[in-house]
Order: sequence, then C-alpha cells, then structure tokens
Amino acid sequence: MGMLALKRLMSSRQRERRRRRRLQTRERRKYVFILRVTIYDGCVADGSFTSISKSDDSLLCREDDNSLLCGKRLRDSGPDLPEDIWCNILSLMPIEDSARSACVSHAFERSWRCHPNLIFTEDTLSMIRNACRKGDRASAFASKVDQIIKKHSGSVKILELDMFRCKDLNICHLNSWLKIAITPGIEKLTLCLPLKYKEGWYTFPCSLLSSQSGSSLQYLWLKHCVFRPTVGLSFLRNLTTLYLGRVCITEGELGCLLSHSLALQQLELWYCSEIICLRIPLVLERLKCLSVTSCGVLQMVESEAPNLSSFMFYGSPVQLSLGQSLQVKKLNMECVDGSDFLHYAITKLPYVVPNVEDLVLSSYGERLNTPMTAAKFLHLKHLVIYFDGDSSPGYDYFSLVSFLDASPALKTFILGVQQDDMNFDSISVDALHMRQRPDHKHKSLKKVTILGFCSAKSMVELVCHILENATSLECIILDTIFDAEDNYMLGRCSVTSDRNPGDCFPTTSQVMFEADRGLMAIERYIVGKVPSTVKLDVREPCTRCHI
Repeated sequence: MGMLALKRLMSSRQRERRRRRRLQTRERRKYVFILRVTIYDGCVADGSFTSISKSDDSLLCREDDNSLLCGKRLRDSGPDLPEDIWCNILSLMPIEDSARSACVSHAFERSWRCHPNLIFTEDTLSMIRNACRKGDRASAFASKVDQIIKKHSGSVKILELDMFRCKDLNICHLNSWLKIAITPGIEKLTLCLPLKYKEGWYTFPCSLLSSQSGSSLQYLWLKHCVFRPTVGLSFLRNLTTLYLGRVCITEGELGCLLSHSLALQQLELWYCSEIICLRIPLVLERLKCLSVTSCGVLQMVESEAPNLSSFMFYGSPVQLSLGQSLQVKKLNMECVDGSDFLHYAITKLPYVVPNVEDLVLSSYGERLNTPMTAAKFLHLKHLVIYFDGDSSPGYDYFSLVSFLDASPALKTFILGVQQDDMNFDSISVDALHMRQRPDHKHKSLKKVTILGFCSAKSMVELVCHILENATSLECIILDTIFDAEDNYMLGRCSVTSDRNPGDCFPTTSQVMFEADRGLMAIERYIVGKVPSTVKLDVREPCTRCHI
C-alpha cells in the first residue's frame, strides 16, 4: 500500500508540473512575436497585412493553437503591460521588425508608432534593388516614408533618410518630413540625398535647427546638399559629431557653426568644394578627431584645438598648421599630385606633430628620394608608407632607411608598393655591391612587413639593411603581391581560413611574372641573411586566384 500511495503522489506531482509547464508555455507564447517578427514579411508600415507563406502559416499554427489562427490576421490584445513599456521594448527592435509586430497585436500597433528611431533606407523599407523602375523608386520610397512619419505619435531621437537613388523625389515631401521629425529631443540626424535633383542642389532648412530642436542634437551627417548655417545655430551646443559630404558651405559659414559647437568631438569634411582655408578655433577644447578628404580648393588647414589627437588628410598638398599639436598621436596623410611628399614628411612633420605615435603616409607620384635629416620622430611607434609604384618610377626604396633612423622608438614598419608596370631596375644575378649603413642601428624595431615586394635592387638592399641592423627584430613578412583588399594582412585565401575563396585582389600577368622574380631574389639574397631569432614569412601568389 505504501508503494502504491507513493506512486500516486509522484504521479500527482508530475501532472502538476506538466500543468505548470503548459501555463508557462502559453504565457511565453504571448511574447513569441518578438522573436518571430521576421516571418511577417508581407506586413507594411501602416499595420496592414498582405500575405503569409504556407510555411509561415503552419509555423503560426504550431506556436499557439489558442491565439494564433491559421490563415487569418492576428489581432491579439497582447500581454497586459503599460503602453510605455511596450514602446520601450519596440524601441530596441529595428524599425522594420517593430512595424511588422503591429500585425500581431493592437497594443503593438499603437506602440510601434512611437518608435524613436526612424531609419529609412531601401533595406529597412524592403525595397529590393531593381524591383521597380527608376521613376517608381522615388515614388515608392516617398509613399512609405510619408505614411510612417505622418502617423508617428512620439518624439524622434534618430532620423536617418538615405535617398541616394531617389533622384525624382519631390522636395516638398522632404521638407515636411524634416519639419515633423526634427523636434526637441532629436539626437541624431542623417540625411543622404541624390547627387543632384532635377531642380539642382537641395538647400537644407537650417531654421529647423535654430530653436530648441537643435539643442538636443548630438550627431549631424549631411551629404549632397547646400548648408548655410547662421549665427542662430548657437543652439547646437551639444553637437559632438559633424560630417559634411559634398556639402556647399563656405569657410565663413563653417567657422560660424564651429565657434558655437563647443561640445564637438569629431569633424569630417568630404569633397566640400567651397572651403579655401579651414580654421579650427581654440574654443573647440573637446575636438579629438579631424578628417579632411578631397576638398578641391583647400589651401590651408589651421587648427588651434588644444586636444586634437587624430588627424586624417587626403588631397593635394596644403599648408598645415596644427598649432598646439602636442596631443596629436595619430596622423594619416594621403597626398596626390605631390612629387616630394615624403621629403616634406620627414623634414617638416617632426616639428608639426612632435608627439605622433602612429603615422600613415601615402604618396602618389613621388619623384625625390627621401633624405637623411636631423629631425626626429621621438615617440613614433608604428609607421606605414604606401606607394603607387607606377607613378614613382625609379624611386630609391633604400632611402627609406632615413625614416627608420629618424624614429628611434619605432616598433612596427609596413611598406606597401602597388605597381603594374615594372619601372625599376631588377637586381642582377652577379650583384656584389649592395649599399650598407652599419652605423644606423634600429634597436626598437620588432616587426616589418613589405607588401608588393619586388626584385628592385633598392628594395632588396632595404630588407638586407633591416635584417643586419634591427637588433630586436622578431618577424619580417615579404608579400610578393600587393593585395589592396587585404586590409588586415591575412594573406592568401588559399592558405588561410580567415578569407573566403576568391577574395584575393586580381592581378595582371606582368605582376605575376615579377612575383616570381621577387621570390628568386628572396631566395638568392635574403634568406641567407635572416638571423636565427627572426621569423621570415614569405607570401607567394594565391594558388586559387593568381593563376
């Protein structure tokens, strides 16, 4: 009897546990839409529901027989939570998923309209590329965005409008959207417009930011428009990031804006063609990063920002004055149309940025060899130099020893040479007299990488000099192919699992021929000089891609 009672008790407890699990499962299924929102691909932003595939329909049936009806539109009231909590939950979801959830519950249909992040791109609006004619793309984009913005009932924190392909967009739509969305509380505004409208350049309505609406803005990203800020934009006191790409703005207008943006930390200018002299005022004490790219008529960059730590410049040579530049640790300069850029870099930059630690120099059309100099990069630890070998014929790579000599604390040196035409003298078989500089020691140098290693005599001399005079050297990588797409220097896709097959940069037959000559030069002149404490990594062409 005792055993029978025990079995009945255990059976009763098992039934109770099963009952509790069923209740818990039913409760959890009320939240299942949060994890399954992606099955509602037929749902549009205004809450209507068009279709569900058979596989999705059966999935809905399996989820909860009591609440999800196969083949019918679902209108559950949703779990009993305050609407502000639902708004919070939906704000953590992408806008497309938040909109789809409106098909599941009345509560979510109301709550998703308060979504604070309005991100409108072709992806978020499910506009498949080439799915409609070019003339219809702008109309479809405008219809969806107009529907969402006009029914939005909450405050907007993030507004992103990527309309690069919508060349026929009605500007009146855009003005009304910005007027509705740019309200007090907005923190991030991103606007990417077509390169040109039929009517010409679009003028951004600065008046929308000349009130309390601009006081909360922290991030402003404008592309392809006219931007004419005035003194009234002093409300942008909390702006931390400013990006202007192909924006028509004069140096005076930009200066007016910067002088009132005291919280600015990052400034990026890209193809701004009206700025002749860029002046960064002293009041920008929080500015850390400055980037200037291809501003065509720019002649001078003058910064007095006391805490600027990173500066990136791409374009034709300009007069550079960084004022109180003691905090600049990272400098990236890419110079086009300059025949003596490296000469300028080694003779002038040690005084312009005396405390730089990371230096990237890219030269196109270098004609002068790099001279020895008394100036020193006393704190430089990482140096990267890129060449366009085709536009720098006959350059003496051995002269780069002057950079190593000027950088006593240098630990990492990377040299990249991209060339299709062999504009150099290949080292001859009987080359007995190679230049040496035994009095120049590089005691801190530990890792050297040369991308696009070739059989040029001056490059072989440079490598041999490093092997003989870098007393702390641990590793040297000689890659016979310059792979422009291998940003992380992973190597060939045929020998590493970190790159997908076919990811290697395509090359010409002439480059392949020179790669073979480079391998022979390594075997003949370099391998025998590698100390036992140094690891030599020779990278050959890819067996998959470079055939």
